[in-house]
Amino acid sequence: MAFSASYSLALLSFILFSFTSWGTEARGFPISSLISKELFDTIFLHKDNNACPAKNFYTYDSFIKASRCFPRFGSTGSLTTRKREIAAFLGQISHETTGGWPTAPDGPYAWGLCFKEEVNPQSVYCDSSNTEWPCYPGKSYNGRGPIQLSWNFNYGPAGKALGFDGLKNPEIVSNNSLIAFKTALWFWMTEQNPKPSCHNVMVGRYVPTEADIAANRTAGYGLVTNIINGLECGKPNDGRVNDRIGYFQRYAKLFNVDTGPNLDCENQKSY
Repeated sequence: MAFSASYSLALLSFILFSFTSWGTEARGFPISSLISKELFDTIFLHKDNNACPAKNFYTYDSFIKASRCFPRFGSTGSLTTRKREIAAFLGQISHETTGGWPTAPDGPYAWGLCFKEEVNPQSVYCDSSNTEWPCYPGKSYNGRGPIQLSWNFNYGPAGKALGFDGLKNPEIVSNNSLIAFKTALWFWMTEQNPKPSCHNVMVGRYVPTEADIAANRTAGYGLVTNIINGLECGKPNDGRVNDRIGYFQRYAKLFNVDTGPNLDCENQKSY
């Protein structure tokens, strides 16, 4: 099979970039060795504020227990890569659940995990054309949990992977803190072709296809945004994208790591 010159160059760049990132997986070193309860509480300063509907829902213990079900999360590559991935994950879920505003106390990026369910959903998020994961009558698949899991085609496989009936009982994602965090990590770790997993992007294991190269889907935090909500991409200076970046930048500083390149997806085509 013949490859274009641009694809061959991109593949070579990927190999060279990834060589130092793959490294060894830090087995035996739990997530709690990188993010203590004190740091977790500093990151999510106002998650238990009286103004937050998710008050007392998103606990540190639930996050740590959920992470144990995904041993590659925060354990792949160098120490910097591991910390950066955790910061990126927390930055994305913070935007999805933000209660912040420009003049909020402690700044707009101190209000992650304020919500556990989408406010005033505009639909029940049922893709009736998806016969593999058919919608259950009377159920809504609106955004829930840290990643705001949405649509029947996400609830179904998430439930199958995690041991609950996502189609018949989607409400459990906003009623059970452990399951809520598990769904967010499941989404983060799972490749959904043609989308790579967010995990692989952040640890340097993303291999762009020719279609990715043509769509300018370059590795970095911006590509993760594209995976989670590509509707925000391809737009100049999108406020939602900037909010995601703001959270990530704050958290990266707290972890004492750099963010890496390609923070936005302004010049990327969505999937």
